[in-house]
Amino acid sequence: MDSREKIEACQQKKNSGNSLFKAGDFRRASENYEKAAQYASFDHLFTHEEKVLANSLCSSCYLNNAACKLRLGEYSEAAKLCTKVLEMDPSNGKALYRRSQAYLRVSDLEKAEEDITRALSIHPNDREMKLVYKQLKEKQREYRAYQAEMSRAIVSRMA
Repeated sequence: MDSREKIEACQQKKNSGNSLFKAGDFRRASENYEKAAQYASFDHLFTHEEKVLANSLCSSCYLNNAACKLRLGEYSEAAKLCTKVLEMDPSNGKALYRRSQAYLRVSDLEKAEEDITRALSIHPNDREMKLVYKQLKEKQREYRAYQAEMSRAIVSRMA
């Protein structure tokens, strides 16, 4: 398969993944995005233009796959996919947003806050990002209340 055919195959698998995602078949969509990303992986035969296109397709496939993983409850996998995108593009707001969602789901509140804050600095008017920030703040309040209750319980047992 030459480089042009790899890019075409990547686009076809990505489009298939998009259709499956829209239909709610997140598992199969994820599989398609994984295959698409494999096609777009670095090939020393890619021209400069093909490398740029392949990197863009790869990022898109990783982000779409991360969305699938979030829907499937595979939060650490979603975070890893977003990290791959951020290695290519450290200021990718969508990758920061999705990774913050994954961190929030596993209660890694510090990392979630770092990512969603960075995402909002890139896209300050994004409604979905603001919603995740609000969810994070609520979870942080709940955690502080839980810690306070545990501290009171320990002190009361000591008295």
